Amino acid sequence: MDRDTILRLVSEVPDHDGFPLVDDLHARFDALAAAHPDQVTVTRIGTSRLGEPLHSYRIGSGSHAAVIVGGVHPNEPIGSWTALHLASTMLEDPVAAAALDVTWHIVPTIDPDGMRLNEAWFHDPHDRVFYSRHFYRPAPDSQVEWTFPNSYKSVYFDQVLPETLAFMRLIDDTEPDLLVSLHNGEMGGVYYYLSEDLPGVIDVLHAVPESLGLPLDTGEPESPFLRELAPAVFAMDGIETAYDYLEGLGVDPGEHIHGASSASWAMRHGALCMVAELPYWSHPDADDQTPTDESYADLLRRCADELGASGKELQEILDLASPMTTIETPFLEGSRAFIPMLRSGPETDRARADREPADRMATVAERFGCEDLVRCFRLRYGGMLLRALEAETTAGTASAPLRRLRDRLAERYALWQADAVTGAEPIPVGKLVGVQFGAILACASHVVEPSRGPSPVSASIPGGS
Repeated sequence: MDRDTILRLVSEVPDHDGFPLVDDLHARFDALAAAHPDQVTVTRIGTSRLGEPLHSYRIGSGSHAAVIVGGVHPNEPIGSWTALHLASTMLEDPVAAAALDVTWHIVPTIDPDGMRLNEAWFHDPHDRVFYSRHFYRPAPDSQVEWTFPNSYKSVYFDQVLPETLAFMRLIDDTEPDLLVSLHNGEMGGVYYYLSEDLPGVIDVLHAVPESLGLPLDTGEPESPFLRELAPAVFAMDGIETAYDYLEGLGVDPGEHIHGASSASWAMRHGALCMVAELPYWSHPDADDQTPTDESYADLLRRCADELGASGKELQEILDLASPMTTIETPFLEGSRAFIPMLRSGPETDRARADREPADRMATVAERFGCEDLVRCFRLRYGGMLLRALEAETTAGTASAPLRRLRDRLAERYALWQADAVTGAEPIPVGKLVGVQFGAILACASHVVEPSRGPSPVSASIPGGS
């Protein structure tokens, strides 16, 4: 499939108001299967921790297998529409389907239990304050994406979740040529992870957001050890790279690294793996390479101090509340995992700041990325702890001291909400889906015809524009 055709298909992705609830998402996929019984095979691949069946929808009969999985982090629902749009296109656009010799194995959401805990904000994903106040993210050892088996140096992990086991079986059964786990970020611009350095694919990964008017995120990467293949495109180098980097800083890797990712499992079968990370909100600073008057080292230290101070505040409330809590909610489990990370995580930034040249000035994009990470984590994990305490007050099990702690946290959280960044613009959901959809098509085109990848000409598809 050539680049022009990919961009045309991307431009035709419809917009959406919000995101589908889990039951609605499943109903839409079941309706597709019922409407195309000769083209869709539904297979149960496992069961969630709360007993919900997990299904894969096989579409097409191509010689190349692609596994597309949504909901790997249940606070990241852009992939719900992407998975549905991909399935609909492959069923209803025979020209596009014929251009890609692929059998698609699509899982709408691999963690329906976790996704349901985010549904309160799905109808209005454009309000960051509302989003954060109703946010849920599982503790790291309860995340499907990061609970694949792992053994490297001092780290050993085998606490595989039922959902992860279903994901593993699907990968092993299909031995895919392509794996795409559907993620998204929050604020800034578009960036990607790619398991191979493929200039033809990267060209399309850059062209798709540009065609939709979305910026790349060229500021601070998610992790300092990431290897950049191209602007806003990073290599999937695995847990080993992260471990060695932290060890080199004098930081205990065992405090930060546990399970491996789905990509590490799929690459055992030779799969090309890709992740498209998309924000709900864009900001002009996310792609501004203008130098600031603050050194990069000072920026790291300043933001580390701010994040550590917020973590200390939350930890104090959590420590006081814990003896009085009676309901073991997922929000409490997540709070117990993430809040200590807000206190210990900044040590990595302080350690690497000491290795940065004093005269290396931070760019506007780097400053924005570092500062917004502090805002993001305050809002996310302060909101989760509030939900944990409110579970007690709503159920009527909260003592008076616990209620006062809840009020104290709510007052502090309101200040963090007021500090939400200005100048951010919500991105139409259809454009976000378009980026993921286009990235999938670009990677599928490569695995079908690796010697060419997405062609720069439009003659490869009958009827292509």
